[in-house]
Amino acid sequence: MGGESSSIGALVPTVKSELGSNNNAAAGEREQEQQQPEAMAVEEELAMPDRDMFCPICMQLIKDAFLTSCGHSFCYMCIVTHLQNKSDCPCCSHFLTPNHLYPNFLLNKLLMKASACQIAKTATPAEQLHKALQQGYEVSVKELDSLLSLLAEKKRTLEQQEAETNMQIMLDFLHCLRNQKLGELNELQTDLQYIKEDINSVERRGIELYRSRDRYLTNVRMLGDDPRAKLSWPSLIEKRGGGVLPCFPGPQSQCHMGSSTSHNWKADEKTPSGSQIIQIKDANSDLDSQQLTQSGLLVARKKRVHAQFNDLQDCYMQRRRSSTRQSQKKDERDRREGYSTGLEDFQTVLSTFTRYSRLRVVAELRHGDLFHSANIVSSIEFDRDDELFATAGVSRRIKVFEFSSVVNEPADVPCPIAEMSTRSKLSCLSWNKYTKNHIASSDYEGIVTVWDVTTHQSVMEYEEHEKRAWSVDFSRTEPSMLVSGSDDCKVKIWCTNQEASVLNIDMKANICSVKYNPGSSIHIVVGSADHHIHYYDLRNTSQPVHIFSGHRKAVSYVKFLSNSELASASTDSTLRLWDVKENIPLRTFRGHTNEKNFVGLTVNSEYIACGSETNEVFVYHKAISKPAAWHKFGSDVQDADEDAGSYFISAVCWKSDSPTMLTANSQGTIKVLLLAE
Repeated sequence: MGGESSSIGALVPTVKSELGSNNNAAAGEREQEQQQPEAMAVEEELAMPDRDMFCPICMQLIKDAFLTSCGHSFCYMCIVTHLQNKSDCPCCSHFLTPNHLYPNFLLNKLLMKASACQIAKTATPAEQLHKALQQGYEVSVKELDSLLSLLAEKKRTLEQQEAETNMQIMLDFLHCLRNQKLGELNELQTDLQYIKEDINSVERRGIELYRSRDRYLTNVRMLGDDPRAKLSWPSLIEKRGGGVLPCFPGPQSQCHMGSSTSHNWKADEKTPSGSQIIQIKDANSDLDSQQLTQSGLLVARKKRVHAQFNDLQDCYMQRRRSSTRQSQKKDERDRREGYSTGLEDFQTVLSTFTRYSRLRVVAELRHGDLFHSANIVSSIEFDRDDELFATAGVSRRIKVFEFSSVVNEPADVPCPIAEMSTRSKLSCLSWNKYTKNHIASSDYEGIVTVWDVTTHQSVMEYEEHEKRAWSVDFSRTEPSMLVSGSDDCKVKIWCTNQEASVLNIDMKANICSVKYNPGSSIHIVVGSADHHIHYYDLRNTSQPVHIFSGHRKAVSYVKFLSNSELASASTDSTLRLWDVKENIPLRTFRGHTNEKNFVGLTVNSEYIACGSETNEVFVYHKAISKPAAWHKFGSDVQDADEDAGSYFISAVCWKSDSPTMLTANSQGTIKVLLLAE
């Protein structure tokens, strides 16, 4: 028993002692691990201020602590301010006055220590060293020398690194600047090469024109020297335009019939008759007058070029570069007589832009009573063949006029050939592009109506819009389809063969204008009060194909110049031109004033025209951002100067691609304007 117990006792204690030592070691490690976070927590607690050190009023660390008679501590300024309004303790509501406040010196010391610990914990080593030296920390001379040497070395290292960094930044900047300037230089050299080539092309073209003119003048002189040919002068003059012979640009001496020709006539034995001589002299005088007229026009057109030189320069470079890129891709040669495609296009722009400088009044008529407020013409539109035009507005009547009668007859108020009455004020008209006698209208009650001008009756009426309908448009490619937009934030597609709408697009903002793409019956554009232009494919109306952004206010009108070019007007007093194929903005036009009213918008292949709230019509060339011509409506009302600001242009319409335009203003005055030199 004793041996067993001794052996057991020998075994068990040995095992127990090892386990105990291991357990003691593990317990010690665990205790140390537990003590470390506890110590860190204590340090954090010491470093972090206690919530009890916060002022109950401002909830910040107490500054200048004062103790109340009820035992609460506050910032001095906080408690004094409180006692100015109330006489109680903010914590316990005990009666309290400023006489019951006492400085809490102990709390102030604790707060200062806590603040110092917090600063020491968050301060950088340099700040800590600086603070230690300020507080009188004992440092030997040897330690100071070592410290100063270390600081000097550190300073040199930092200065070296900073200098290298600055040099690298400067070098990178200079490299970028050089590359940018080299790119600009290359672009400038390329542009100069384009200009040089185009100058040579234009000069060659000019030489050919001068040679052609010289050949013509030589033939004229030969006719003057030949007695038999002189008999044909009258017929020749008639062929040349009733006695006016063409004059080509060039030196004046080359454009006149010289005295040598007259000398040859005198030397000739068979002198022409007196009437023939008079006709020849008249032809020469016509040449002189034509020369002077063309010279004056040339000067005027040059002035227009210099007035818009920057825009013309941008237009030239854009078209020239674009044509070069296209020719490089397609490997095409320049077109006629050495002219490049870009130069040819720019010549078209330059000639059309400088051709006109003003708007001339061709005819004028009154839409109604001059003093009646219901004379505003909201819409004016030409029919398919430009033979008829219709007007509509707040007078609740659609009037159809014959254009030739308005222009040719002197009557102030030509009678309309057709007139249709409606229940509500009218906002928009649209002629059918296939059926000549059909016209659609939209009104203030939201009703879209298709009218037969011949019978003066409505063909279809659509009443699905819940609010005022602002715009309606017939499709060019599918004449039975039309689109309308309304203040009910809905765009509706209609078919003249159905009584209900065939498609509906719900939008988030009021619809001001809708338009079909002239080359497609499945694409429409919507101008909205949300400042954006929405371009839709009717095969998928869940979202627009593209949203054009740029206007700062409501988009009042949208019109297509071509299948890819779209013009828009807004009450931010700008027009904008967009490319609906590339989905990019092309140009912004400024010059007119439009902040609240519908002032009209009309386009043709080259020009954009709109009204202004200054009672003026403005015409822009699509390649130039400033007005090319404008015309101000006069007022026949007495004391018109006082009310001039209340009149505005309300509708405009081009006569297809001609320079003739119909315009109307808020007085009910309709004018036929013509672009003139």
